[in-house]
Amino acid sequence: MNEPAARPTALLVMEEERRADVYPREVLAGIDRLTERQAPVLTRQQLAEDPDALRGVDILLTGWGAPVLDAALLSRAPRLRAVLVAAGSVRHLTTPAFWSRGIPIVSAAAANAVPVAEFTLAQILLGLKQVHRITREVASSRSFPHNPQVPGAHRSRVGLLGLGHIGRLVASHLARFDIEVLAADPVAAPDTALRAGVRLVGVEELFATCHVVSLHAPLLPETRGMIGTRLLNSLGPGATLINTARGGLIDEHAAAEVLRARTDLTAVLDVTHPEPPVEDSPLFTLPNVVLTPHLAGALGAERHRLGELVLDELRRFTGGLPLQYAIDPAHAASLA
Repeated sequence: MNEPAARPTALLVMEEERRADVYPREVLAGIDRLTERQAPVLTRQQLAEDPDALRGVDILLTGWGAPVLDAALLSRAPRLRAVLVAAGSVRHLTTPAFWSRGIPIVSAAAANAVPVAEFTLAQILLGLKQVHRITREVASSRSFPHNPQVPGAHRSRVGLLGLGHIGRLVASHLARFDIEVLAADPVAAPDTALRAGVRLVGVEELFATCHVVSLHAPLLPETRGMIGTRLLNSLGPGATLINTARGGLIDEHAAAEVLRARTDLTAVLDVTHPEPPVEDSPLFTLPNVVLTPHLAGALGAERHRLGELVLDELRRFTGGLPLQYAIDPAHAASLA
């Protein structure tokens, strides 16, 4: 009789703080049914101290606190056949040496997109009702406005800057409402926009015509600081800007000046650059800035989804099926 094929060897390398959320016991149990998982679980620092721990590893499981996959580390991992990352971005850990090996790498960005899109949807609906602006006015005037005029969720217009995982998921949520959704994304194909139910426009039209603009673009050299004085001043009266993407997309000095002068505008900033802002940043004190500490991303039990995605991909890999969330090297440079 043919002997059953040996199970692949796996190693989990991740920071300790969020590990139990990302890889709960039931996920680890599933991994252990599919692989021979090496013990102990390591941190990036511990792996750096003992890189030969990778010598017999077929599958590297990781998440936040992943090791950088450079030539030196890869030289210690001759058997490595897959890297499964229970986190959103892989840009910080991949190198030319890694891509040259042709090893598939999975990102859990699709799982992390779920809570971000939910948070964004909530803020969009609040923005269309101009809840934050009216709340400020009620607090300062100690009275309720008579018949406030707000766009609401009836034939209003929402703009999405970026149609990646999160942008598309936000668009799918918005499809339930009587809202026109516009998107600006220079790399989005027309059929991608069609499937998402959005109309592609330029960034200038997006800012000038939408009641709410939500940022979902990656931080690249060409997008750093792209949201500045001109675009912000083009926003219509009472508009809301939401950023759950990267703080560096916004020129924060310019944004503070515009928001100081345009008290009708609201900026909901879940990300800043740096994080948190410097101690004397006006973002802490401007009344029309809603500053939240990266709440949109997966927190607590929401992080289970990331580990569950990795487990699902591990089942596919060990079963000889195509991976669903492997990163295409050709598009890696344009990802967040």
